[in-house]
Amino acid sequence: MKEIVLINDTLPNKISYYLLACFLVFLPFRMLYSELALIGLGLHALVNLDLKRIRLLLNTHVLVMTSLYLLGLIGMLYSPDIKEAINIGGRQLAILLFPLVLILNGIDLNKYKPGLLKIFGFACVAGVLYLYAAASYTIHYSHLPFKSLFTMDFMNHNFSLPLQLHATYLSMYAAFAITIFIYFFQKNSGLLLRIFYSSCIIILLAGMIQLSSRAVLVALFLIVNIIFPICQLGGKKRIQFIIMATVLSTFTLFSIYNVDSFKTRYVGELKNDLGIDTLNVEFTEPRVDRWKAQMELIKGSPVVGYGSGSEKKLLKKKFLEKQFYIAYAGDYNSHSQYLSFLLNMGILGLGVYLFVLCYGFSFAWKDRDIIFLGFMIIISVVSFSENILFLNKGIFFYSFFLSLFLFTCSKNAKADS
Repeated sequence: MKEIVLINDTLPNKISYYLLACFLVFLPFRMLYSELALIGLGLHALVNLDLKRIRLLLNTHVLVMTSLYLLGLIGMLYSPDIKEAINIGGRQLAILLFPLVLILNGIDLNKYKPGLLKIFGFACVAGVLYLYAAASYTIHYSHLPFKSLFTMDFMNHNFSLPLQLHATYLSMYAAFAITIFIYFFQKNSGLLLRIFYSSCIIILLAGMIQLSSRAVLVALFLIVNIIFPICQLGGKKRIQFIIMATVLSTFTLFSIYNVDSFKTRYVGELKNDLGIDTLNVEFTEPRVDRWKAQMELIKGSPVVGYGSGSEKKLLKKKFLEKQFYIAYAGDYNSHSQYLSFLLNMGILGLGVYLFVLCYGFSFAWKDRDIIFLGFMIIISVVSFSENILFLNKGIFFYSFFLSLFLFTCSKNAKADS
């Protein structure tokens, strides 16, 4: 583990590495610190700019990664809400900056990628432990029974509240960190390291269940039960891993189904979202009905959409028209990245986003890079239920790791680099 803290490199590269490490450490915590680390990386790249590296920006990877941001700028030209468009464009600036900053810093990303991934994983473990500590303190201070930890009062957004982070985003981080630790568990034969990685996985999985993001849990099941054994293992190891993964998945599902609060969150609220059971007055506006309302808007301008930043204003008007007062008062967004692109930029915008996802999947599959594949699966699955490119934590997660993985593809798989 010493190699992820003490590195042997030039002073500029050391500074780049530690700034990247700071960014990843703070990503599950305060947004401000992650932003400061990104600003530091940008300034460091400018101070130590090697003009020869500028030509590396003329690269297919950079063009693909920045295409969504460039498309958003075009969407500003016909936006009905230019103030909101500029606001979103400012948040999404990271989609443009990360590819540029990582290339211009000149650090050997292939060399340091394993260490950076571990640092992010450890930060996620620390974040989950902090949340459990905060929940335990609240329970103790309020003289509540310990079993209160497994009630709705300490689940989902209530659990992630001390970090002021959306539960789905933190759950995405945890699932990605689990993928990282499973990979390194398989790569290391040392007993102590395997015990350590196993402990990290258990902590993160417990945190995921507490955070209660159904989409992220589905993504993790796909990674662990299907993608990992197919891409990484063979023979007896594959069979052993499938048995272990099946047992763990079954135990997880059994635990969810037999704890009332978890069952309500995972099963009951899923029915509510799908409009199967809306007897509870709290769920009279199922997500599926809100999606149908959005589709009515999309049909009005299916090719190019309504322009960047149009989503919020259009949805508020439509929700009021449909008498979805909870969604109207709560300023609900599309709750689907795919529908969001359709609404803002039409089929053109959705097509670009799908192309970027397919582009990432193609290189991940060529390299049989399970961590990269896991990242792409998490992004793709969660995009069905969340606008992950609407808030900074989702934008930073998406843009940094997509840049990192594409810039570290194998030479045989890499295009135009």
